[in-house]
Amino acid sequence: MPVSFREIQPMKSPKALHNSAFLVFTIFVFAAIGFGQTPTPKPTPDDEVIKVESRLIMVPASVTDANGNAVLGLTANDFVVKEGNERQEIESVGNADKVPLEIALLFDISATTSPMFRFQQETAAKFLLDVMRDQDRAAIFTVGKKPTLISPRSSAAESVSAIRGIIPTTEFTAFYDSVAAAADYLKRNSPEGTRRVVVVISDGEDTNSVAIEKAINDGYKKVGDKLNSIDTKALYQLTVKARNDASASERVRVSRLLQNADTVFYSINPAGSSYQLNKMSVFGQENMQQFADQTGGNAFLPKFQPIDTKDTYTNDINRRNNATVLDRIFNQLTNELRSQYLIQYYADENQTKGTFVKLSVETPNRAGTRIRARQGYYVTN
Repeated sequence: MPVSFREIQPMKSPKALHNSAFLVFTIFVFAAIGFGQTPTPKPTPDDEVIKVESRLIMVPASVTDANGNAVLGLTANDFVVKEGNERQEIESVGNADKVPLEIALLFDISATTSPMFRFQQETAAKFLLDVMRDQDRAAIFTVGKKPTLISPRSSAAESVSAIRGIIPTTEFTAFYDSVAAAADYLKRNSPEGTRRVVVVISDGEDTNSVAIEKAINDGYKKVGDKLNSIDTKALYQLTVKARNDASASERVRVSRLLQNADTVFYSINPAGSSYQLNKMSVFGQENMQQFADQTGGNAFLPKFQPIDTKDTYTNDINRRNNATVLDRIFNQLTNELRSQYLIQYYADENQTKGTFVKLSVETPNRAGTRIRARQGYYVTN
């Protein structure tokens, strides 16, 4: 979090004025009788500059009505921000139409998302063209065996061109490393005071992040020579256990990185209802839901219909229905970003480093509104 130092120069008290007058008189006498060079007066306690350290906290908050439409025109007087039960004094509230938007869009290129890949590309491209303005910027990453930045922060037109050039693969997926890389990129490259958003199109499954791969290999090493003799089921169970243990740690790590980058996380899971077919997919969706909840975003899970059946007619109908569902999701995401305010306030500087501070944001005078805002932040200094 940025740290601000405020200098406060208090007015001199009558006692300080008296001391100053006495000091001037003393200097005059010493000079008159030739006792050497005039001594440099030392500042009195009343003259000292007091430095107050404060921590600027940024809270992106989307406000929509019961129908999901953006609620615009709110001011600082409409919001109440609390740390625990303690109300905070809001420094400023920036409206979405005035605060630039910085987007990191992550595209999963693994085989698990291939059936609707091309349509996902076109819908994502349309989303950027709809939501981005001249001052907004987007960076495009692919989620494959490692995170790859294929287009640094650019205008909508340049970002769309990069998206349309993405080619799907059958590689492993480094989901955690990709989200971490995107959060770090936004933190390092986005100007202060902008709204930072990560949008992920993925099923959230991870098979190749550094920590995941290391955990699996370490598990194999523990088995040693027996690895070649165990059956397929035992090998699978060993792999799953190592991966799940590492995933739990990675979930915490990535969540902290998103929070520290003041980033809002959104995801769209192309797997649809089929995500329930295995535990890995369920865990992946749970990850994305947790990241979204903690940062004030949303984890969309569309109910897609299969488009790879043996019936061509059914595939065509399902493809059109899926297109409508995905388009509706991107419209909702656009509405949320267009209604996203950037609330800023100065927090207590005496909090312990590493502490997680819980936040709540309310609009008590606006009945029926729905707010998505970060649930807290980690004290980093």
